[in-house]
Amino acid sequence: MTPESQVLSVASWLLVVTFLQLALYPSLKKCLKQYAFPASFAASLLLFTILTWYCGLARFPVQFALVPFVLLFAYHLYRRNYTWVELKKEWRWELIFLIFFSLMLTVRFVNPTISYAEKFMDHAFLASIMRNPVVPPLDPWFAGGTMDVYYYLGYWIFGCLGIVSGVPSNVAFNLSLPTVLGVAAVTVYAIGTLLLNRFRWLPLLLFFIPNPSLFYQLITGSSISSALWNSTRTITNTINEYPLFSFTWGDLHAHVISIFNQVLLIFLLIYLYKFWDTLESRGRWLICGLAALSLGSMPLINTWDVLIYAPITVLVAVLIIWQGWKKGQGISSWSQLIAVPPLAIIIYLPFYQMLTTSTGGIAIVRTPSDPFQFLLVNGWFIAIFLLFLLKDIRGRPYLLLVAVPFVLAGYTAAAIAAIPLIYFLAKKEHSVPDLLAIFGLALLILVELFYLKDNMGDTYFRMNTVFKCYVPAWIILGISSLSMIGAWLSRPGRVPVMPARKSTALAILVVGLLFVVPFLVPLDLNYGSRTLDGLAYLDSSHPGDAGGAAYLRNLTGNEILVEAVGGDYTYYSRISSFTGIPAVLGEPFHEDMWRGDTTGWYSTRPADVRSIYENPDQTVALMKKYNATLLYVGDEEKETYNVSLPSTGIERVYSGQGTDIYRLAE
Repeated sequence: MTPESQVLSVASWLLVVTFLQLALYPSLKKCLKQYAFPASFAASLLLFTILTWYCGLARFPVQFALVPFVLLFAYHLYRRNYTWVELKKEWRWELIFLIFFSLMLTVRFVNPTISYAEKFMDHAFLASIMRNPVVPPLDPWFAGGTMDVYYYLGYWIFGCLGIVSGVPSNVAFNLSLPTVLGVAAVTVYAIGTLLLNRFRWLPLLLFFIPNPSLFYQLITGSSISSALWNSTRTITNTINEYPLFSFTWGDLHAHVISIFNQVLLIFLLIYLYKFWDTLESRGRWLICGLAALSLGSMPLINTWDVLIYAPITVLVAVLIIWQGWKKGQGISSWSQLIAVPPLAIIIYLPFYQMLTTSTGGIAIVRTPSDPFQFLLVNGWFIAIFLLFLLKDIRGRPYLLLVAVPFVLAGYTAAAIAAIPLIYFLAKKEHSVPDLLAIFGLALLILVELFYLKDNMGDTYFRMNTVFKCYVPAWIILGISSLSMIGAWLSRPGRVPVMPARKSTALAILVVGLLFVVPFLVPLDLNYGSRTLDGLAYLDSSHPGDAGGAAYLRNLTGNEILVEAVGGDYTYYSRISSFTGIPAVLGEPFHEDMWRGDTTGWYSTRPADVRSIYENPDQTVALMKKYNATLLYVGDEEKETYNVSLPSTGIERVYSGQGTDIYRLAE
C-alpha cells in the first residue's frame, strides 16, 4: 500500500470511531454528566459490536449496524445537543485519546509486521471475519470448522470496524491496538478524575511502568530486548505480561484487546459505587445496562476476564446494597443492580448456545511461585501498599500472623500478598483505591492457590492461569496504587501547584519524548518497519508469497485452501493467515487446544494434505473431501513435500516468483 492510502485508512478508521462515539455521547450526559464523553468511547465500541454481531448472526450485512448510530446522531443534531460551546469543554478527553492512539500507532509503524508470535493467528481471525462476517465466524485453520471453539469477539470488533471504514485487514491489524490503547487511556483518565482532585493522570502510568524484573534483568547483564522478554517469563513456567510489554510486543491477542473493556467496567462500577444514591432510576438502568454489556462481552472477548470481573461486579453490588440497607432503602432501589448478571448472560445468549469448547475444571497449585520471582513481578504494588499501611501495621502487628498459615503450607508468595490484604480489610472505612487493592490482592492469592486445568501439560500447568489473570491484576492494582500516590501528593503542602504554562510545556516535552522512544528502541526485531501495512515485509523476504497472497486476498466468495502443514509459531499456515481463506489445517497445536482430537483429525488431515501434494491420483479426490477449491504451491510446500500434481482436474490460475496457485476444475 502507498503511504497516501495508509493515511486515508487511518483517517477513515478514526472517522468511524469518532462518529460512533459522538452519536452515543449526548445520550449518556444526563446520568454520567462530565464523564459521558470519555465513557462513550468504549461504550460505543461495545454497542457497535453487539449490533454487528447480531447482524452476522442473522446473515445481514454488518454495515446495517451503523443505522441506529446514524438515527441517534440525527436525533441529537435535531435536538441541538451538539453545540460548539459544549464540545469545546471535552477537548481534554479527545486529546488523551488521540495522544495514546498516535503513540501506539507510532509503535506499530516501527513494528508493523504480521510475522511472529501470535500475530499469524490474530491476523488469520481478523482476515477471516472481514472476508465473511458471519456468526460463528469461519475458522481459517480448520476447513469446515468455525470459531465457536474460541473467544473471538475482539477480532470481530476490529474486523467490523475495518469493513465499515474500508480499511484492509493488513492495515486494520495495525490500527486495532492503537484504538485499544486510546480508548483504554481515556477511560483510565476518567477513573483518575473520579478518584483524584489533582494528579489525575497518574493512573495512566500503569501503561508505561515495567515490572521490577525488567530492571533486575538489566542489572544482571541482559540486553534491553532480552530483558523485556524475560521480564514476562519471570515466574517459572508461566507468562506474566504487563501492558507496556503487551502493547510494544504487538500481538493483537484477546488478553490485550480486552483491556479497554476491563477499564470501562472498572469505571462504571466505581461510578455506581460513588453516585448510586444521586442517580435517578433511568440513570441507574442506563449505567447498569452498560455494565451488563461490558460484563456480557467478556466471555466473547477474553473468557478469563469474566471469571475475575463477575465476582467483582457482584461484590460491588453487595457493597452498594449494604450501604442502602443501612440507610433503610428497600429492595426496589436495587433492582437495577440485581439485573446486571442475568442481563450480561442474556445479551449474548446465542454465543453460549453455540459454544463447543470446555475447560478441565479447577485444581490446587502444588508448585506455587517462588516468592522472589513473585516480588519481581508484583513488587511495586506490594511496596506501595505496605508504605501506605505502615501506620496500621505498627498499630496492629498481630495481623501479620495471617501470613503464617500460607507460609506453613508452602505458599510464601500468597503470604506476601495476604499481609497488605488483611490490613486493607481491617480498615473501618474503605476508599475506592482500598477496595481495588483488596480485589487485586485477592486475585493474586487465588492464582497462587488454584489454577484452571487445560491441555498445556504438567510443566506449564498454570501458565494460562497466571498469564490471563496477571494482566487484570496489573490493571486493578495499578489504578489502586497510583491513585493512592496521587491522593498523597494532592494533600496540602506536598507538591505546589505548577503554573498552567509550565505544566503545559512539561506535558508537551514528556509526550514528545514518548513519541521518540519507539524509534530509539529496536522494536522491529529485524523485520520490516516504517509502514502500517503488516504484510509489506513479504515483498522482500518472501516475494513469491507476496504475490500469491495478494492474488488470493482479491478473491471473493467461499474458498477453501490447501497449503503446507507445519509447526505452530512458524512461517507455516501463513497463506490462510494472510488471506483469511480457510485451510484444510493450519497450526495443529492451536486447533488441538481449541477443539480436541475426538475425530482423529490430528493425524488424518496432515496425512491427507501430504497426499494431495505427493500423490497425484488422490489430489482431486482429497481436495473434494474437504471442499477445497484452491491448491497453493510455494517455497514452504516445495520444501515440505515432494510435489507431484495431476495433469487434469486442476488448473493453474496464478504463477509468479516461484509460486503457483491451482483451482479445482469444475
